[in-house]
Amino acid sequence: MVGGNIFLCRKHSWPPEEYISKATLLLFDFDSAAPPEQAWRRRLNSHANILKEFSVTFMEAVRMVRLGIRLWSYIREEASHGRKAPIDPFTRESCKPSASQGVPLGGMGSGSISRGFRGEFRQWQIIPGTREASPVMANQFSIFISRDGGNKHYASVLAPGQHEGLGKAGDDGLSSWGWNLSGQHSTYHALFPRAWTIYDGEPDPELKISCRQISPFIPNNYRDSSLPTAVFVYTLVNTGKERAKVSLLFTWANSVGGISHLSGDHVNEPFIGEDGVSGVLLHHKTAKGNPPVTFAVAACETQNVSVTVLPCFGLSEGSSATAKNVWDIMMKDGQFDRENFNYGPSMPSSPGESLCAAVSASAWVEPHGKCTVSFALAWSSPKVKFLKGSSYHRRYTKFYGTSEKAAQNMVHDALMNYKHWEEEIEKWQSPILKDERLPEWYKFTLFNELYFLVAGGTVWIDSLPPASNTRDDRNAENTDDYTTTASYLSNDETVVNQNGNTNESQLYFTPMDSRIDSDDVGRFLYLEGVEYIMWCTYDVHFYASFALLALFPKIELNIQRDFAKAVLSEDGRKVKFLAEGNTGIRKVRGAVPHDLGTHDPWNEMNAYNIHDTSRWKDLNPKFVLQVYRDFAATGDMSFGIDVWPAVRAAMEYMGQFDRDGDSLIENDGFPDQTYDTWTVHGVSAYCGGLWLAALQAAATMAIQLGDRPFAELCKSKFLKAKLAYEEKLWNGSYYNYDSGSSSNSKSIQADQLAGQWYTASSGLTSLFDEFKIRSALQKVYDFNVMKIRGGRMGAVNGMHPNGKVDETSMQSREIWTGVTYAVAATMIHAGMEKEGFAAAEGIFNAGWSEEGYGYWFQTPEAWTIDGHFRSLIYMRPLAIWGMQWAISMPKAILEAPKINIMDRIHISPGSSGFFHHETRVRKVANNANCFGNSVFNCAC
Repeated sequence: MVGGNIFLCRKHSWPPEEYISKATLLLFDFDSAAPPEQAWRRRLNSHANILKEFSVTFMEAVRMVRLGIRLWSYIREEASHGRKAPIDPFTRESCKPSASQGVPLGGMGSGSISRGFRGEFRQWQIIPGTREASPVMANQFSIFISRDGGNKHYASVLAPGQHEGLGKAGDDGLSSWGWNLSGQHSTYHALFPRAWTIYDGEPDPELKISCRQISPFIPNNYRDSSLPTAVFVYTLVNTGKERAKVSLLFTWANSVGGISHLSGDHVNEPFIGEDGVSGVLLHHKTAKGNPPVTFAVAACETQNVSVTVLPCFGLSEGSSATAKNVWDIMMKDGQFDRENFNYGPSMPSSPGESLCAAVSASAWVEPHGKCTVSFALAWSSPKVKFLKGSSYHRRYTKFYGTSEKAAQNMVHDALMNYKHWEEEIEKWQSPILKDERLPEWYKFTLFNELYFLVAGGTVWIDSLPPASNTRDDRNAENTDDYTTTASYLSNDETVVNQNGNTNESQLYFTPMDSRIDSDDVGRFLYLEGVEYIMWCTYDVHFYASFALLALFPKIELNIQRDFAKAVLSEDGRKVKFLAEGNTGIRKVRGAVPHDLGTHDPWNEMNAYNIHDTSRWKDLNPKFVLQVYRDFAATGDMSFGIDVWPAVRAAMEYMGQFDRDGDSLIENDGFPDQTYDTWTVHGVSAYCGGLWLAALQAAATMAIQLGDRPFAELCKSKFLKAKLAYEEKLWNGSYYNYDSGSSSNSKSIQADQLAGQWYTASSGLTSLFDEFKIRSALQKVYDFNVMKIRGGRMGAVNGMHPNGKVDETSMQSREIWTGVTYAVAATMIHAGMEKEGFAAAEGIFNAGWSEEGYGYWFQTPEAWTIDGHFRSLIYMRPLAIWGMQWAISMPKAILEAPKINIMDRIHISPGSSGFFHHETRVRKVANNANCFGNSVFNCAC
């Protein structure tokens, strides 16, 4: 249980000397072995408390009982087809979530493995959409030390204490190893994508050890950032008077976690590679027909470092070599027989048998001397196979191919290139770390929240044709409830046909195929969260996308192209919506999809089926706002022209939701936006504000692309809608939650200025008078932030004007981590930096600090005021990069002419409704040499 001091203490930084002696830090002051001044830190003997999940109240349960019954039936139906429903609140992981996480391994989009701050490898996500949370305890680093004269010996696994699942003491399994590390003098330091573990005299008081973990997450490097590999660099400093022989052992199980660990047919194979890189390949045959995986574990042999391997050992008494044998050999000799390299591939493992491998690197360290030992891990699963869709090749195969040797080549290159990676990482991070304007907690939290781009179930594929065109038979889908798309589309529309393939001849535009090779960065997916298995959930991407735009802008533009293509398509198969029990079609033309799908992304969108998201009021405006922000920030005219037909279609689609002709959209009395349990009536501050911002963004983009009639139309609607918005919602202090007459219509919504956030982020003129913006934000700060535990938890979503939390729904009473970061960014844009950082610091205090609830490297979507979480490892907290965007706006926006483009739009008579005019846009396209007139073949 967390004590109340979380709300009393205030700690802005964690100087490394509070965790490591200055003398030890000086010893590591070379070759990046010392942890940085700004990092997230933990002692290895820190307790990893079990996290507490939220629960619904009795009244919430009553309101959601019908949804619960329908959801339960849907989950069972999906399970009968061998599929997992995208949302399943009824099934719990066998491994209870704990405060044990650390920096994950690898680049983006090729599967991920997390490594806890105490050293365990856990959270396996090699297979898309599948997560195995439990650690594989055979995966460890261990150390063996002997000194001249033979009177001093030390041996220990480099992870503290005993762990569950090790078996009984005295057997031939992992419990026979020396789990001797207390962790009292060992510390973990995290600054994503790197981490440092410092063993300050453990287990040998006269040996200082630094383990540096490095992954190739490098902004604007679209090659190395896709590689599934990580390097572990051990720096050894001998402070004693005797020479020490030090052997480091890296053990690895042939496993991806879960049921395939013991499924059999796994094979291990030793190898000697170039440049002294040697190790073992572990060929893993996954369960349930998933593509195979090959691991490579290796070390780099140098003049002073000798590398040996034991290609195979088991964890039970019947194995030819057991875990106990491994430990005994290392205790006696500190290395394995070099003849082991001559063994070929092992016999396939039997069902029920654990197959593991070991790599040892040994070196002599002179008195007061230093030595570096480097290990690497890589995994290669070249094919991504979705349950109902095509198979694709992962992005890294563009550079390493699809053979089983790819993993061996990657560990070699990782060991050769990691210093260059570090140089690039430091060059990227240094300006922010040295920015004295920024609080210390913010600097390392900013980088560490990026963990999600690796551990958030990301998939990055090559944009060449699919790995195979073999697809599952979909005849079962084409019942009366699942109508094929073609019957809903005319011949000039984008078609997702009965087989799930796109009819290329009918595309409006081809977001990928027309890119030149140097600009081809493939296609990218990331999950809403590891508990909400939907790819690129768009209402949440609205918050998270600042990270991709800032660091990997080409990926961000391609995600927008994917959604632009989706806007102009339709999928007429019938879907049952679980909240209301009604049916509708899966994807409506003109509506932005909620997500790109689950089991067949890009082809079968809208895996979310709680509500009919074609009636949501935030998705289309969010698409227009993100497109304009990206267009303004990158200055990419070809991108703007690519997506313009979809922007127009998305705006036109929203006209149906203006019920009273005031040009302002209305909500429909159900949770028709990202807050999908929080009902809205009439005009809402959130959706209405997004709509106003979208009208301004669309008008501005239209002017820049030469579509003046559409710009005039949007301006006309904007002026009329803004008057209605102010009249219906402004109460003299803030904007009411909605214009209805419900008990929470006057609630203070933390996110009420989301539209203004994007307006400011894109360099557009403010939607409202400055005093109204600051007044509304001050109200949010005073009530939603400061009235919740003194501001130490972030911003609660809803607050009544009497100072009580709005408990109308589950979500109104929650604190959303990503929304708090977004509100903080809006405050920074408005010149309220102090309030913005104070609000965001609440997320740090509750989620990341030592006194917090333990949500580091698994930041949830939400927590309650008592700290119970909902949905760990979630996309939206990447919105902290919206704060950095506000602090350091890109040059393209900062240096744009300070002219209110809306003032330059003169409304012509008759500009009263959406209509079609593209002549000027065609001319702009031709002048820009962008794809010719084929871009504009739609009748949108």
